[in-house]
Amino acid sequence: MKYILFILALVIAVNVNAQTEVQHTTHGASYRVFTHNTGDKIKVNDVITFDFIQKTDKDSVLMSSFVIGNKGKAQVLAIDGIKDIAEINLMEVFPKLALNDSAEVKIPTDSVFKGHDAQRPAFFPKGSNLVFVLKIEKIQSLNDAIAERNAEMEKVKAEEAKIQAKEAVTAANYIASHKLVLKTTATGLKYLITKPSLKPKPLKGDTVLVNYTCRGLDGKVYDSSVESVAKASGLNQPGRTYEPYQLEVGAGGVIPGWDEGLLLLNEGSKAMFVIPSSLAYGAQGSGEIGPYSTLVFDIELVKVKPIKHPVVAKPAVKKPVHKKYPAKKKS
Repeated sequence: MKYILFILALVIAVNVNAQTEVQHTTHGASYRVFTHNTGDKIKVNDVITFDFIQKTDKDSVLMSSFVIGNKGKAQVLAIDGIKDIAEINLMEVFPKLALNDSAEVKIPTDSVFKGHDAQRPAFFPKGSNLVFVLKIEKIQSLNDAIAERNAEMEKVKAEEAKIQAKEAVTAANYIASHKLVLKTTATGLKYLITKPSLKPKPLKGDTVLVNYTCRGLDGKVYDSSVESVAKASGLNQPGRTYEPYQLEVGAGGVIPGWDEGLLLLNEGSKAMFVIPSSLAYGAQGSGEIGPYSTLVFDIELVKVKPIKHPVVAKPAVKKPVHKKYPAKKKS
């Protein structure tokens, strides 16, 4: 509804200002300012917040701040050094606008795709324009924008700290109630080796085969590579092949808690990992796993497939040089 109202407002502005003069930037774009609000114009280095619609000449909307749910935000820059032709033209138009002004900017696609015409999409034929409809919602000095951003970041950090503290208490209660005696690494990974092994440990870059079961602190099983566990937990995984998961350890292809924890295990060993959200899926979560969720993994390191690691030469040990003194002459 808000999107429709914005379009209607712009239509009214266009009709009211039907004689609005079309002007041109020095780089080939045409633009019209639909409103002429009083107040200071945007200056270079100001940070602006604006609603926008990006569309074709045929009014096909390509992107809209109302659809994506986020307003545009940009620091207005001098055009020297900017290479993107669309950005150059917008940076020329912004200083013509004041707070609450609306404008339409048409940028020739022939200039946008100059030198790489093969990348031109069909909806931008030669002679067409990339059209921006803009409404300025906020103008800030760079210092004010930085201060606002820092305040927002501090607020987010404070909220995260509260949530993480609650998460830590929940994890501690889980560990205490299950009478677990776990080791803790410097990063916060907690683990217990439930079945030791004397076989070699993997090194970073080795391929490993791992059986696992992932559950939350409430006992809910999210995933398992073990068929009997999956079925007993009521997991619906149609087409799933139940076999050890293969990965290159230490390569960042899995959550950080796995990359760290697997390097602590020997081939053939089993372990329990209690992985805080900071080493798992963080504030975003993943699928059924909610934000800031500590996860419990039952892990079996089935096999290690080592790669040929470079041999690190040991530094040569210099033997001490003993000075030879002439024998003491007999008196």
